[in-house]
Amino acid sequence: AEFPSQVQYLLIGGGTASYAAMRAIKKRDVTAKILIISEDSYPPYMRPPLSKELWYSDDEEAAKKLQFKSWNGKWRDVYFEKPDYYCAPSDLPAKSEGGVAVANNTRVVSLNPTDNIATLKDGTEIKYDKCLIATGGQPKNLPVFRKASAEIQKKVSTYRTASDFTELNNITDGVKSITVIGGGFMGSELACALGHKGQKVGFEVNQIFPENGNMGNVLPEYLTKWTTSKVKSEGVNVITDTVVNNVTMQDGRLKLQLRTGQEILTDHVVVAVGLGIDTSLAESGGLETDERFGGYRVNAELQARSNIWVAGDASCFFDAKLGRRRVEHHDHAVVSGRLAGENMAGGQKSYYHQSMFWSDLGPDVGYEAIGIIDSALPTVGVFAKATEKDTPKAAEGAGLRDDGAENPAENTEKQPTTTTTTASSEEFGKGVVFYLRQQKVVGVLLWNVFGRMPIARKMIRDQQAYDDYTEVAKLFKIHSEELD
Repeated sequence: AEFPSQVQYLLIGGGTASYAAMRAIKKRDVTAKILIISEDSYPPYMRPPLSKELWYSDDEEAAKKLQFKSWNGKWRDVYFEKPDYYCAPSDLPAKSEGGVAVANNTRVVSLNPTDNIATLKDGTEIKYDKCLIATGGQPKNLPVFRKASAEIQKKVSTYRTASDFTELNNITDGVKSITVIGGGFMGSELACALGHKGQKVGFEVNQIFPENGNMGNVLPEYLTKWTTSKVKSEGVNVITDTVVNNVTMQDGRLKLQLRTGQEILTDHVVVAVGLGIDTSLAESGGLETDERFGGYRVNAELQARSNIWVAGDASCFFDAKLGRRRVEHHDHAVVSGRLAGENMAGGQKSYYHQSMFWSDLGPDVGYEAIGIIDSALPTVGVFAKATEKDTPKAAEGAGLRDDGAENPAENTEKQPTTTTTTASSEEFGKGVVFYLRQQKVVGVLLWNVFGRMPIARKMIRDQQAYDDYTEVAKLFKIHSEELD
């Protein structure tokens, strides 16, 4: 592609944070000329459906076009805008009324903040007035697979992009067995989704991880056990408390040797064990990174240096209530991207939003959470029997939440776990879990309870301790008689 020698706004990264920043810039500066540099093959799109709704479509051709039916039945696709919304980079200078260009399949390899110049991988230099870094990260792989032969590596993939969905969807049309490595959000959502397809098409799904249950680092133990049972009911062979020690080929298939001595024969492996944050521009750009949480350190306005802002997964910001943090989810990408864009266009706003995240294990079980969600923290859970209204598919705006995310905030402060649970049903149909630090609520998880996030956000903001959490739970209207 031909690039302009100078642009008004340069957005590095083609994901949700970059798109949100672009929209905010255009709102404040309607004639803005914006260039988005993306390593992806697609124009900006939403990631959450890639491990959720896209796998549950009965229309295989629609799924191949990245179209899906939301849990509430509405059809949509993953793209934020139609293709003709964007122009070619070479056409941007001539857009007298402003415009947005996207350059796919390329990346910025260095920044010169003194002269405001970005250099692309082919050596092209682009001068910018304002720059946003929203590069996110790359999915991690495991040494046992990275060091394996090329023949083995062809049967191992990671999962994050729309291209990854297309590839895996095609692969699973012709396998006998597929194995997911990882028991966190992505791994568990993907295992459920593949289990759903596997039951229709006829292949086996394994899930392997070192924790004692699905989302074991996030949910209290009793809820982890329940969730693991739910994943198993979706047709997944869940193998806990172990890792893959070795991998070899046997008759054209992968033979996984587990730490427990068990051996698994499978046709393909998907590794879903978290993100490695891209801070490759730190050295050339003179940008500070955070050794504890990763990502680029930014000030309250999400600025890393003069004329350089950072948003989304790659930003490490200071939370006035919970301390310095870096979070990886959709809601944070939307809000931090929007604020960075506003500030790039002349705003002077500080980032104080308490972002939330969500996860759905199919259309019947979903949860939303905010704050520090860590199974090592003391928790208090209050549960009630669910009704037909208490599922993701019945929730208003189900599927892609207007205010949601993918992964929990990292918290490395470990404390002895104590759990108090009040439940009227062993099924944990719906409820609320409070995560405590020094007796104060630092996290709230809403289990099959939707539309109550403003209440949870206020609790995090207030930082209070409570005597009776059963009474506090009533604020979330978890009891069916309160919903009638």
